[in-house]
Amino acid sequence: MTITASPEPAPIISGLAPLYAKTCGLGYPLIRFFAGVMLIPHGAQKLFGAFGGGGIQGTAGFFSKMGLEPAAPLVVLAGLTEFVGGILLAIGLLTRPVAVAVFLLMMVAVFKVHLGAGFFVTKGGYEFALLWGMVALGIALRGGGPLSVDRVIGKEF
Repeated sequence: MTITASPEPAPIISGLAPLYAKTCGLGYPLIRFFAGVMLIPHGAQKLFGAFGGGGIQGTAGFFSKMGLEPAAPLVVLAGLTEFVGGILLAIGLLTRPVAVAVFLLMMVAVFKVHLGAGFFVTKGGYEFALLWGMVALGIALRGGGPLSVDRVIGKEF
């Protein structure tokens, strides 16, 4: 399926057009960078017990309660996806495979951990994990984009 873009709409406040023209290319790199950066502390919680996290053993107990077995190797996998994957997303290296891994991790979180609590994150629901999963899916579809290491090296998946 091919989607054809319409011409850019004219800004309501025409004086903002030069600002928009200069900054419009920063939107996607900002989303990709901060999506990656926001994952890093979650991985550090799982892998190192940082930021009040349980580390591998503490998180493995939680994974076991959720029926995620073998718990310790899955904690390491999830932690590496968030910690190393977050770094790679932030810099835009191996962007697509990392984003797919994050998407899959978030879908596990949605369906195995949060779905039963409803939608709202304030009640333990799935809204936050689903949002980050969809952001990761969008990144996977788009790739590294401008201002990425993938672009600098001229290769991507």
